[in-house]
This record gives sequence, structure tokens and C-alpha cells, in this order.
Amino acid sequence: MNLLHRTLRCLALLALACGASAFAASADTARQTIVRAILTEEPAPRIAIISSLIGSGDEAIAPLLNAWKEDALFVYAAPDGAKIPVLLSGDKDAQDTQVATRVDTGQPLKSPAGQPLRLAAANLTVVEHTSALRRAMKAVLDLLDLSTADVEKRVRAIQTIGATQNVEKLAALRARQKIETAPKAQLALREAIALIGLKDPSAEVKLAALKELEALHTIASADPLKAALKEAEAANHPSLAAAARTALNAVDSHLVTVNFFGTLFRGLSLGSVLLVVALGLAITFGLMGVINMAHGEMIAVGAYTTYIVQNIFGDGMDLMIPFTRIGVHLPGAHLTGWAYQSYFVVAIPLSFLAAALVGIGLERSVIRFLYRRPLESLLATWGVSLVLQQLFKLTFGSNNVQVSSPSYLSGNWTFQDIIFGWNRVFVIGFAAFIVLGVWLVLTKTPLGLLIRAVMQNRNMASCMGIRTERVNMLTFGLGSGLAGLAGAFLSQIGNVGPSMGQNYIVDCFMTVVVGGVGNIAGTVISALGIGLADQALQQILLNPVLGKILVLVSIILFLQWRPAGIFVTRSRSLD
Repeated sequence: MNLLHRTLRCLALLALACGASAFAASADTARQTIVRAILTEEPAPRIAIISSLIGSGDEAIAPLLNAWKEDALFVYAAPDGAKIPVLLSGDKDAQDTQVATRVDTGQPLKSPAGQPLRLAAANLTVVEHTSALRRAMKAVLDLLDLSTADVEKRVRAIQTIGATQNVEKLAALRARQKIETAPKAQLALREAIALIGLKDPSAEVKLAALKELEALHTIASADPLKAALKEAEAANHPSLAAAARTALNAVDSHLVTVNFFGTLFRGLSLGSVLLVVALGLAITFGLMGVINMAHGEMIAVGAYTTYIVQNIFGDGMDLMIPFTRIGVHLPGAHLTGWAYQSYFVVAIPLSFLAAALVGIGLERSVIRFLYRRPLESLLATWGVSLVLQQLFKLTFGSNNVQVSSPSYLSGNWTFQDIIFGWNRVFVIGFAAFIVLGVWLVLTKTPLGLLIRAVMQNRNMASCMGIRTERVNMLTFGLGSGLAGLAGAFLSQIGNVGPSMGQNYIVDCFMTVVVGGVGNIAGTVISALGIGLADQALQQILLNPVLGKILVLVSIILFLQWRPAGIFVTRSRSLD
């Protein structure tokens, strides 16, 4: 057995040395190679044939070798005497037969009449395997992903091999390095080869590996470098220990940079979320002076609108008519691919319109009777929020519903180990777009002129012939519509539920008050400042709850010093 094991290792190393040529093996070549191995009876040649597959990226290799190890490969003796390796798969029928697939072609095995055959395992010769052969198969499977066409999958395979620091796989990595063209995979190969070099008995090789890891300064190399430093100190090798410390310092410096820019990005994204959520309230509360406790439910209206649009683009959905037991089925378009993924593009304007209509209805039915009566408006809108929450429960159910993110908002982009989530990048751009749109509406349109006139001096505007009630209605609808846009986005980063708006109502008022009531620019600065402070304190204190508490305490102290917020809104109104 020891002789056989040594033979196996020699053959595997020989195959690894020739790995560059093996990487180009086609699907038919890999299948034919496995067929030759099956039909070869001698153990050593069979192991050599299997080992020749090392470095091949053919997708047919893994299922066939796994089937071989699981005794699912058989040899079928054809009527003409030919031996045909087959794979049996699928459920057995009453005669214990299964679907037979040819190993050499991957096509169903057919009779002379051209009909697919079903065979019973008991009537066939199983393809046997030994422990040495299974080790050869494992060597092939471990390195299979090194040649896959998928760059991300290839990089993960390289990183996995590097993390194991298996010296026996160094030859395969070097062979791959000679033909690798993807920059990301080339960096992963350099790191993996250097990590394996830390296990080399030669001090010169270890020193070169430490220099390489210092130049790469990847976060994943921190633990191996710490282990290398302990080994060097235990062996009393000053040069290796010094090189390991230098490499660790480079990694730590890189980690500080990553944490800084990562915290900055997370702070901007959190501030953008607060800005999107609070911008509508900055209009209804800041400009109109209405304490709208139902603002969170406007967010939920936008989120549920996105949920409905998604289901209409998909397979449809069932709804309950509130206060009845009557169910309604909304048919779906059964779209797939990019047609289905475009649902979010349609949901954005519909979320604005749905929330704006609900807000206009709220203003016409309740708010218009409560202007300049802040306490009554607070209590009335609080009651409206409870009613809307109950309507959501009766219509959609008490449980949260899931809105799946489209493919263009899923995933992330990594640069220098800093992860940029697409949905977070989107909310930053989305917030900037909304701020620009609100500024244009308020400063460059007739509606904006009327809104500013009515908010500054309602009586004078009325005397000038402005229909103040209509302006109030449109202004409240604009603020509610912006809340609906916030709900559409928030549906992409969390679940949608009847009380989801209550999670943001306090943050909304806090952001608007700190920025200065009625000042859009102050709301922007306040949202971004609170988001950055929250993420920075969490990073420093390593405690999210304590970080949020300190942010809240800081806001309280700031308002004690500056009760009107960052920007004080001045008006000639004597109301």
C-alpha cells in the first residue's frame, strides 16, 4: 500500500507539472479519459489516467467522479460484445431499472432500434474503486475549479487552496499562474502561492513569501502571518520574525484604511436612508407646520405598492377586502428575466403616486381642519396611523412580506477590500436625485413659488388671489409622495410590514429638527451628519446600541445649545 501511495504521488506530481496542457482539455477529451480509466483494469495505470485530469476545468468531471465513488457507474455489455460505461440515474421502476446514460457522450444509451434503454444495476458490472483511486479523484476534484470559466468561482478556488497552505498543490497553482489572464485571479494566485510558501522548510522561501504578503497586504493573510511570526520567534529566527512583523504592520495599516472608507461609505448610505425617509416630513412638518404622525404609514404605502407591482409582474397575489371576508385575486403577467426585473422601475413612480393620493385624502379629510393647531393635528394623525396599520393588516396580513431585490440592486462591488453594496450605492444616488428634484420644484416651478408664498404668509397669499387650500393639498401630497418613494427603496433593504413606518418616524423628526425646521439644506446636512456619526461611533465603540445612545444624547445636547437646529428659518410672517 505504501508503494502504491508513493506511486500515486509521483504520478500526481507528474500530472501537475504538465498541468498547463491539461487545462485546455475539452469536454469530449475529459469524458474519453474517464472511459479509458474505467476500462483499464490495472490499478497504477488507472490512477495515472485519473491524475491526468488534474487542472482540467471540464464540468462533466465532477458528477462522473462523484458517481464513480458512489457506485453509480457500471459497464454494460452490448450485444456486439462492446463494453460501454454507463451512469444509472433517476428513480427505479417496478423492474428496478433506471435511466442509462453513456459516460463517453453524456447521451442516453439506446438499443439497436434507437430506443432509450433502462437497465438494472443487478445485471451490470459495477465500476470498482480503491482508496488510492479515491485519493486521486479527490486531487482532481480539489483543483477542478482552477480552470473554470467563471472568474469569481476560480478566485474562490484559489483562495481556498491558499487558506489550506497545502504544499502538494503548489505546482498546480504555479501552472495556473503561467496562463491566468484575469487580474483578480492573478492577485489571488500570488497570495495563495505566498501563503503556501510560509510552510516551506527553506528560510529563503519563507522570507520571499513574507515580502510578497507585505506587498499584497491582504486582510485574509493576517492569521497566517501571525502564525508565521510565532513560529519564527519560537525558532529564534530574527530575520523571519522581523519580516513577519513588517508584513503584519502593512496588513494592519491596510485594515485601518479599509475600515475608514468602509465607515465613510456606510455612514453616507445610512445618512441617505435617513434623508430619503425624512425629506417628505421636512415639507409637511418643516414647511407646513403639521405634526404628521402618520408619515410612517405613507412610507408603508409606498412599500406595499412596490410589493403589489412585483406580484403583478410575477404570478399575481391574493388580497382581502378590509372588514369583509371577501378575497380578491390580482392576476400576474408571469414575466421572467429582465422584463420581470424591471418591476422596480415601474414601482418607483407608482409608489410616489399612491402615497401622494393617500396624503391628499388625509389632508382633505382631516388635516385642513387642524392648521395652526399642532396638538390636535398630532393626536388626529396618530389615530390615522393606527387606522392605516390595521387596514394594512386586514389587507395584506399581520406578517411581513418579502420584496425581492432586482438583480441590478443585488450583489456588491469590492475595491481594495472595501465592499460597496449596489443597493447602498443606489440609495446615495437616489437621495441626491430626490434632493435635486425637490429643490427644482420649490425654486424653479410655479407650484414651488406658490408653496413658498403660502408658507411664509398665508393671509397675504390669500389676499393676492392664491388658492391657499389647493396649495396646502398639493404640498401635503408632495411630502407624502416623497415618503412613498422612501418606502419603495426601504422595501429593498428589509421586510415590508404594517408597522414598518414606526421604525423611522422618530428618526424622521429628529433629522428634521436638528437640520432646522423648514430648511431642506439643513435636513440634508443633518441626515448625513447623523449617519456618519452613528457609524463612526459604532466602529469606535464596537457596540451598535451604545453608539446609537451616544448619538441621541449628542442630539439632545445640541438642541439644548441650538434649539432651532443648524439653520434657523426666518420669515416676515407674524402668525
